[in-house]
Amino acid sequence: MITSMQNPWVKKISKLRKRREREISNTFLIEGFRELTRAVSAGVAFEALFFCKELFLGENEESLIEKIQQNAKAIPVEKSIFEKISYRDRPDGLIAIAKTFSTDLERIEKIIQNKKSPFILIAESIEKPGNLGTILRSADAAGVDAVIVADPCTDLFNPNVVRASTGMLFSMPVATADNPQLLSFLEKYKIKTIAATPHSKKNYVDEDMTGPVAILVGTEQYGLSDFWMEKSLSSVAIPMKGFADSLNVATATTIMLYEVLRQRTQ
Repeated sequence: MITSMQNPWVKKISKLRKRREREISNTFLIEGFRELTRAVSAGVAFEALFFCKELFLGENEESLIEKIQQNAKAIPVEKSIFEKISYRDRPDGLIAIAKTFSTDLERIEKIIQNKKSPFILIAESIEKPGNLGTILRSADAAGVDAVIVADPCTDLFNPNVVRASTGMLFSMPVATADNPQLLSFLEKYKIKTIAATPHSKKNYVDEDMTGPVAILVGTEQYGLSDFWMEKSLSSVAIPMKGFADSLNVATATTIMLYEVLRQRTQ
């Protein structure tokens, strides 16, 4: 059992809060029963699992531990230590070190190449991990085929992306790419690009989104870059009736995605 903050595993968990350490080690943190369950279902590889039975909230944690420890170490942790290494206000007694996986465009290509009307979300340079995680969660709910993070500012394997996505990082096909690479990809598959921007004069509900489509959303502060504003085939806006001049990017994205779903299920 881990009983000291000086334990090498504890030190490694602490280091993995930093992006550089995650990139060097090709590992990242997953905390929480729900997130770990989805990671297991998606075939994520694990290096080690840390658990504290005193903090368990349900009755299925033991079976989850058994699944993970078939291919990774499972190490008990003293409650006071676990509460210190957790990045949650109310930890549920489960944290794992997992191995990062490929986020190349090739994994998306395999998914959409045989689809008649691919439904893609492109999130450019999203800065806040919580927003990116929420976007992944909304994309899953709205039936998006794939999410592509263009010119990423935030590491996909940031613990707060994992947490805000409630593990959808593992079930939703996700890739990263730079803008020119992504544009070539979209042109190859003849996917219509629609930029969401408050500067457009076209209401988002008036745009046909029933065919192959990629919805583009931009940074919280500056919106989409000039690259996509110039290259996108169309642009649309969500009406704003109050004093605010913009919506949170995760909120705006959810509205856009559900409009695509609405049009496709009429």
